[in-house]
Amino acid sequence: MEFRIKTGEIAQLKTPCILIGIFEGRKLAGPSATLDLATGGRLSELLKKGDMDGRVGGTLMLYDLPGLASERVLVVGCGKHKDFGRDNYRKALVGAVAALQQTHAGAALCTLHALGPDGLDLYAAVRDLVTTAEDKTYRYTLTKKDDKQAPRTPLKRLDVWLSETADAQSAEQAIRHGSAIAAGMALSKELGNLPGNICTPTYLAEKAVELGERYEHLETEILEEADMEELKMGALLSVSRGSRQPAKLIVMHYRGGEPDAKPVVLVGKGLTFDTGGISIKPAADMDEMKYDMCGGAGVFGTVLAACELGLPINLVGVVPSSENMPDGDANKPGDIVTSMSGQTIEVLNTDAEGRLILCDALTYSERFDPELVIDLATLTGACVIALGKHASGLFTTDDHLAEEIVAAGQAAADRAWRMPLWDDYQQQLDTNFADMANVGGREAGAVTAACFLARYTKAYRWAHLDIAGTAWLSGKEKGATGRPVALLTQLLLKRS
Repeated sequence: MEFRIKTGEIAQLKTPCILIGIFEGRKLAGPSATLDLATGGRLSELLKKGDMDGRVGGTLMLYDLPGLASERVLVVGCGKHKDFGRDNYRKALVGAVAALQQTHAGAALCTLHALGPDGLDLYAAVRDLVTTAEDKTYRYTLTKKDDKQAPRTPLKRLDVWLSETADAQSAEQAIRHGSAIAAGMALSKELGNLPGNICTPTYLAEKAVELGERYEHLETEILEEADMEELKMGALLSVSRGSRQPAKLIVMHYRGGEPDAKPVVLVGKGLTFDTGGISIKPAADMDEMKYDMCGGAGVFGTVLAACELGLPINLVGVVPSSENMPDGDANKPGDIVTSMSGQTIEVLNTDAEGRLILCDALTYSERFDPELVIDLATLTGACVIALGKHASGLFTTDDHLAEEIVAAGQAAADRAWRMPLWDDYQQQLDTNFADMANVGGREAGAVTAACFLARYTKAYRWAHLDIAGTAWLSGKEKGATGRPVALLTQLLLKRS
């Protein structure tokens, strides 16, 4: 989608549609009040008919208003005036984009950011416009012959109205940043939505190679199973043994910073399909287990965003990728495997395989002498129960890093919530037969999963994001969300 800046007298700007906001009680403010004056009060006269009450996200399309150059005016409800902030602004945008997709407008001029008791931060508001519009117009079509729900006239351009030309630089930067984040989220969603018979570990590796060919500062390295055998990645390879699809360790080096600057390393779980292995999952909803590679997809999306922005930072994306299948050579409950670190693991539940592939990737990451390492994984159903779909679970013992990640999530509207990672929980991983078990029982499942990973991250600053509830939506809206690409890109932007 194209985004542009427009200035000038709003009533005289030619556009297929102007988006204006009103508050509950049909209160006009800012641009909507200006347009009401330009129409000689016709706008407020129509609103008095009661078809729009200002509830957040509601919309009403008006045509051919006198005194306006615009063909249409889309009135968008913004809730109570005193409550208008970023949350209601984003909800209003969602409603507006949905309404525009049902028209033949194809383009619109947005003024919603100019509302509010104290105004909205322009940069954040414009970036939210870009990411929200791109998110809500994304459609998965790769394996669909006919998309019956496609919009009549897809929304292809959104212009941002500014009352002051001095604000243009900030708005342009917001468009640039938002477009890069949206591109990363779209890639992440596309990979997460692909079926497991297409999006295999080999497919992911090929996509990484394509990215490396597209961007000058990105170099891709693919480790095959023989390479992993040589590195003694026994935990990762124990998971892939049950699959006909060979495992891949995908490593993407983005070098935008100084040659001697330590990199940020992102490690993403890339389970392209998870049956649970011998500890097989219930049949209902198992189709959704193609999403178990959304951590890896998030790494792909964040690397893409960094490349698009040309960030002056060094970044390494590591994606251990495999399937988890119940083959005759698959892990069995009670098996003991040796990780790359030399620590042994008793596999009590083969459905806790994500931590097995991640632990070897985390040990491998030591070689980059990282500034910090963040792993992201659709790791536990327990985190979904704890936090739902609104916040990713954040685990780290580093208070400063936790604050940095939480702040990035807040700024990007892609929130994380810090969970405990206390030594008290480590004893749940004790076993008589190995250095640790791969599960710690039913209590605090998300925490003990993070405790397991913590045993492989003592050489560097580290945080774990459990995105099981946020990277994928079930039910009517089933599909990948592209999270936490926005959070991670914001983190990199701040560090740049």
